[in-house]
Amino acid sequence: MSTPAEMERYTVPALQRGLQVLQAFSRTERAFTGAELARRLGLPRASVFRMLCTLEGMGFVERDADGATYRLGLGVLRMGFEYLASMELAEHGRPVIDALCDRTGYSAHVVVRDGTEVVFVAKAAGRSALFHSVQVGARLPAHATVLGRILLADQSAAALRQLYPQEPLPAHTGQTPTTLEQLRTQIDSIRSQGYAISQGGYESGISTIAAPVFNDQRLVVAAVSITVPGQRVEPALAKTLVAGVQAAAAQLTERLSHHGAPLISQHRLAA
Repeated sequence: MSTPAEMERYTVPALQRGLQVLQAFSRTERAFTGAELARRLGLPRASVFRMLCTLEGMGFVERDADGATYRLGLGVLRMGFEYLASMELAEHGRPVIDALCDRTGYSAHVVVRDGTEVVFVAKAAGRSALFHSVQVGARLPAHATVLGRILLADQSAAALRQLYPQEPLPAHTGQTPTTLEQLRTQIDSIRSQGYAISQGGYESGISTIAAPVFNDQRLVVAAVSITVPGQRVEPALAKTLVAGVQAAAAQLTERLSHHGAPLISQHRLAA
């Protein structure tokens, strides 16, 4: 890894500024004029205009019909998908979830956490067309989903407070934790049982069963899940599906860390 001095010495300012232009765009601020970007970044308009022209030529930004407003282009999406496709986790996870999908008939996924969001990095489409629209790269709020609460299992109280400095947390259904205390309680419950079931907890009519994936330091780095069409899963079926998801998560842990996952408690059905 480069030292701070080396990083400062070898940094390319023009490239750095070009990346700052791309980073200015977000899901809430999707379009800017060149003048708006120049003000936001504190850069000369002429410099920003040249960077936008370069980025447009490479497909990383595109202009709206008005000719003055820029948005992110398909080049950024292509890079994102290439990154996801090249991730060791996605590569190791794909055959695991393919097999899980074949065994259960339900869509299976590998997800990771990015800050306060869950990101889908691999998927295997099940028999129900209802879930084919969940694409690699899709994001969900971590606190509001069992996927996210599994991925938050290693976070300390201080780390959670840093991630969620303001309460109440956004509520998506009546089952969403809206305080850190509620969130911590749900995380602790999931960690103790070694898996999670959400039955209509984030989206009505959809149930999710998930289990954690560990690295060689016994830290949660991902989760394996299946999505079941239905507000509730019958206890007998749930027990079978939980076992399958946990086995898949343990297999992915083995692939990543070259030894088995930490022991988890016997299956207990979530409420």
